[in-house]
Amino acid sequence: MEKFEGFKKIIVFTDGASRGNPGPGSLGLVICDDKGGEIKKYSQFLGKVTNNEAEYKAVIFALKKIKHLFGKENIKKIDIQLNSDSELLVNQLKGKYKVKNSNIGNLFLEIWNLRIDFGNIEFKSIPREENKEADRLANEALDQKNKSQKLF
Repeated sequence: MEKFEGFKKIIVFTDGASRGNPGPGSLGLVICDDKGGEIKKYSQFLGKVTNNEAEYKAVIFALKKIKHLFGKENIKKIDIQLNSDSELLVNQLKGKYKVKNSNIGNLFLEIWNLRIDFGNIEFKSIPREENKEADRLANEALDQKNKSQKLF
């Protein structure tokens, strides 16, 4: 298992996708150092989800991966800037918008519980144009799943 130490800040770009809403969904994320250099990239097919559920699952996946990569003790000392182009997700996680959907409420609570292990996490809303790589990874996971399903 790789361990990354000595980081003061990491920047994460997350994106969730759903074709059909609800429909086949996926996530993509890019973990970068404080200068924007890529550390790791991930994508994953999620099954049938709404777009908002996919966005939340991307954040959950990111927090779990960060904890795994950097270690439980180190993540308390690292500032994390978590970027998403989902204004709803960011404003709910900042407490500006209420969570009204029960499925999203459960995912919100999972993120809330994961945050306990971390130091400072800043949730930042960014334009889609600044989230292209995470979006590409999410769509790639959907495309790969579609290709594999067509083989059978």
